[in-house]
Amino acid sequence: MFPKNRTALSTLIVLIFGVVLFYIGTDGFQAFTAETARVNQLMDDKPQFPDVTLEDNKGRTYSFSEFEGKYVFITFLYTSCGTVCPELEVNMSEVYKQIPKEYIGQDIQFLSISFDPGRDDPETLDKYRKAFGSDGETWRMARIPDPRELKSLLDRFGVIVIPDEYGNFAHNSAFYLVNPEGRLVEVMDYTLVDEAADRVTKVLQRNGGDEG
Repeated sequence: MFPKNRTALSTLIVLIFGVVLFYIGTDGFQAFTAETARVNQLMDDKPQFPDVTLEDNKGRTYSFSEFEGKYVFITFLYTSCGTVCPELEVNMSEVYKQIPKEYIGQDIQFLSISFDPGRDDPETLDKYRKAFGSDGETWRMARIPDPRELKSLLDRFGVIVIPDEYGNFAHNSAFYLVNPEGRLVEVMDYTLVDEAADRVTKVLQRNGGDEG
């Protein structure tokens, strides 16, 4: 009996140790994937949008301070993408439609940012935005021409972009919400359109209250 009890105790200790390691390694059972861990880290850090120069679908250039005082709802894409990017922008369009009109352009700006500035010039971006119903003003599409500035933004917002030999990119996708002070406050699942629209509307209704 004694050896069996000792074996059972050893098994229990190993099991408890394993659970503890799993808890630590998954941010308290929350981060079951690397992507979830990434989002959790972003929500903890709430990074500031870096000082970059945008060039939009109308060829206008300006810094992100153009949107100071407004929330900015952001996606990252490239127009040659034939997989997730079209779905991402269709879903962004649906969120845009669900936000009460009195907030659009006044309290919130929609912005799609290309991480393929070499091909996504203003003319290309203008054609692309028309395909998704973007008005080019309250929902703009833009690129960041400077590679260093682009990398700074992608790194800070945890956007993974891996080019392949065919001119395509493997990348992650999400909805990002930046507050009027330029700080990231929400990272949302782009497939959950209604939930994202509801979350953003509630934030706007609080009119700059606690985003947490």
